[in-house]
Amino acid sequence: MPTDTTSATVANGQSVPETALPAQSGRTYYLVDGSGYIFRAFHTIPMRVRKADGVPTNAVYGFCSMVMKLLADIDAEYIGVIFDASRHNFRNDIYDAYKANRDEPPEELRPQFGLIREATAAFGLASIERDGFEADDIIATFARQARERGDKVIIVSSDKDLMQLVGDGVTMMDPMKNVVIDVEQVREKFGVEPKCVVDVQALAGDSVDNIPGVPGIGIKTAAQLIAEFGDLDTLLDNAGRIKQPKRRQNLIDHAESARISRQLVRLDDTVEMPETLDDMKVPEPDAVKLIAFLDHMEFPSLVSRTKSRLATDHPALRVEEPVNDTPSEAVYTLVQDRETLDAWIAEAGYAGVIGVDTETNSLNAARADLVGISMAVRPGRACYIPVGHTDGTEGTLDFGDREGDGERIRQLPLDEVIGALKPLFEDDSVMKVGHNLKYDYQILRRHGIRLAPTDDTLLMSYVLDGGTYGHGLDELAKRLLDHTCISYVELCGKGKTAITFDKVPLDKALDYAAEDADITLRLHKLFKSRLVGERMATIYETIERPLVQVVGEMESTGIRVDRTVLETMSRDFGERLATLETEIHRLAGHPFNVGSPKQVGEVLFDEMGIQGGKKGKTGAYSTGADVLEMLAAQGHDIAARLLDWRQLSKLKSTYTDALVHDIVEPAGRVHTSFSLAATNTGRLSSNDPNLQNIPIRTEAGRKIRTAFVTEPGWKLISVDYSQIELRLVADIADIQALKDAFRQGIDIHAMTASQVFGVPLDQMTPETRRKAKAINFGIIYGISGFGLAAQLGISQGEANQFIRTYLERFGELKAWMDETRKFAREHGYVSTLFGRRCHMPGIKDPNPARRNFAERQAINAPIQGTAADIIKKAMGPLPAALAAAGLDARMLLQVHDELLLEAPADQCDRTVEIARDIMMNAATLSVPLEVEAGIGDNWAEAH
Repeated sequence: MPTDTTSATVANGQSVPETALPAQSGRTYYLVDGSGYIFRAFHTIPMRVRKADGVPTNAVYGFCSMVMKLLADIDAEYIGVIFDASRHNFRNDIYDAYKANRDEPPEELRPQFGLIREATAAFGLASIERDGFEADDIIATFARQARERGDKVIIVSSDKDLMQLVGDGVTMMDPMKNVVIDVEQVREKFGVEPKCVVDVQALAGDSVDNIPGVPGIGIKTAAQLIAEFGDLDTLLDNAGRIKQPKRRQNLIDHAESARISRQLVRLDDTVEMPETLDDMKVPEPDAVKLIAFLDHMEFPSLVSRTKSRLATDHPALRVEEPVNDTPSEAVYTLVQDRETLDAWIAEAGYAGVIGVDTETNSLNAARADLVGISMAVRPGRACYIPVGHTDGTEGTLDFGDREGDGERIRQLPLDEVIGALKPLFEDDSVMKVGHNLKYDYQILRRHGIRLAPTDDTLLMSYVLDGGTYGHGLDELAKRLLDHTCISYVELCGKGKTAITFDKVPLDKALDYAAEDADITLRLHKLFKSRLVGERMATIYETIERPLVQVVGEMESTGIRVDRTVLETMSRDFGERLATLETEIHRLAGHPFNVGSPKQVGEVLFDEMGIQGGKKGKTGAYSTGADVLEMLAAQGHDIAARLLDWRQLSKLKSTYTDALVHDIVEPAGRVHTSFSLAATNTGRLSSNDPNLQNIPIRTEAGRKIRTAFVTEPGWKLISVDYSQIELRLVADIADIQALKDAFRQGIDIHAMTASQVFGVPLDQMTPETRRKAKAINFGIIYGISGFGLAAQLGISQGEANQFIRTYLERFGELKAWMDETRKFAREHGYVSTLFGRRCHMPGIKDPNPARRNFAERQAINAPIQGTAADIIKKAMGPLPAALAAAGLDARMLLQVHDELLLEAPADQCDRTVEIARDIMMNAATLSVPLEVEAGIGDNWAEAH
């Protein structure tokens, strides 16, 4: 159990020993930051952890593991697990941009929130939450209550926002490191006493939570200012005394922002709670209940750990721990000389199919250095060839003997190894098998090796079982081979103490790297037979396998970004924000803080007398986007300008300011990573950075795309499927009216409006067409009457009637939707036109919300999945077709239905011709596939 080293803070700011506090009852309450546990678990445990029915459980697994560790580390009588009830709380009423830059919880996490509450109950722990407040506020409230009755509190969290509570019998404990955080640790982090942490945070702001603070002031400077002036109010009242001109002006100009920020960071310790401290008493463990839950979650290792831990009190539960041996008869060899390397290359050539894996010092292929290469020539026989290991002090080790970390470290020079392996890795008669081979392909490509031919066990698993469970190597090894792999964290650690792979001792690196190649080869044999037996080989061979090299080349090429344009745009956005602010002040009649929801509400509803204002729990008016959009639609110019200001502010911070840091020099290109096996429908997913979500429908969003450029003398080319998902709806649901319209080239939205609303085409109004367009696209995504009403600014009843009329007019669509939902409920999946199975976790879930979501997915997945298959079928042969035509064009990005290429200016027309031809013939449908193309000096011009 961690040592209690709490000290208290008295009025003069000095610490006194804990013994000087009032007499205590002797109770210690552990307040667990449950929401922090959830997100830490979700981002630590790979998303491949799922139940057999496809429900993601990685966060549940991580949460249970962390709770088990906590219970093993402490001997507590009172534990409360505190959760956030929802994203919206009273702080949003104070400042509606609070946490606005945070994305919605990942789709994979949402179904796990309820399961984690069930897990807490299975452990017998109190689960506590309250609408309108964050977990931190509830923790602050219980900490105050315990303090007032003379008891101790240990907050189980490392969240800096909770450090303001430390002192007076309250400490924190980092649950992963078992490190106690007391007053001294808070001083070290913030430079001030805990009671001043709120003022420091108010000045510094927090980009993660979108707390504005004061520009140009960080934690260190804020601490110095608070130490000098004593508190925030004194500092702001005396800002004119600050010597540095820019800092002085920022404090004067942004004083209100600092005060709002203080309201946001200060925890509310007066939350009215139905639960009491006594409700946190930990009961006797209910072994049967806990094991039943863990077994239902399909966590065999946690079941075993639980039985082992409880065996003393419950002898009947005693079991033998599973033994995780390496694959049977595995023999792994460290290759440190040329003779051994040549022998392995010869054996690999005879084998014909080999497992291959690379080890590097970074997850980002564009920035990674090669550390070593492993090969497996048959199950249980593999080697590791180190080329970039270091001893941590002398840099990369060349061939020869050197002492490092108490062992002899020897490795062949990188160039010699690459030269020896190149003929083998490019030999058409030897199949190279990898797991997530796109990454290894890029690493080897930088060293002059074009890895081919290849198979990828990640994509094989994805084709066979996509959406059923995860496809990471470790999970597949455990699930399919009953083998527990050496984890990367075991070797390299995590957090601040983590090391890169080049620092791992060679004996440990050998076991880890060779095992990866070995397991990959074993999985390959298993998957190869399943692809044939389950008739999924065509999906893999024609759609997925070609993408390893195609997307690998695309990512390696990257896209050029003009840093100057981004920086200029940021300045321009800043000026436009200032202009908008001036206009808003003019409309209001006086200056005020445009970024303050409280002041905005007072101006709109109190001063200007606009009707429709509603106050929240704090007494402040709600001024969210929905409120402003409603007011703007009513003709209130100030609401429209406020919306413009907020949207532009977000674009500036999210794109023009942030994207600069993703540019890789000296080429000046950004290299996104496309996940090939992440979505349920087969769509590629861009990340680090995400270039698929750059806005296109607004002027400011389109302007961001002007920063994406190409080399002098080259042009960017955008080729984009036109209305592909609507065409697929017409084809898959066999809707004759829609098919006829597409074949005849009729405006599909005008035709739909004519059919649904009974308006002749020659009398069609733009407003009627807009309504039909909203329904056309909304139907694909399962839009509700509520959603359509909000989109069109009509009543929900009218929107529901539009949807009913649409489905009555296109009866084929309703019949197809009903049949698709029925099939999904019976089989657990739906299929694309090409046979890809999109599994529907939750289609039989007893929870109506999760079940309805799965049913909407079942309608959308065949459409979106087929569209994804079609563009993948086009991407596969396109680079080879361009090369065969003698063109230098290169594919740069895939953004859902669009491909972005670059080509020399004099080759653009021919490039467009070939690209359109391949894309239009990627599938044969009952309606024509249309492809639009554009050429420009930047992405905005081309699209």
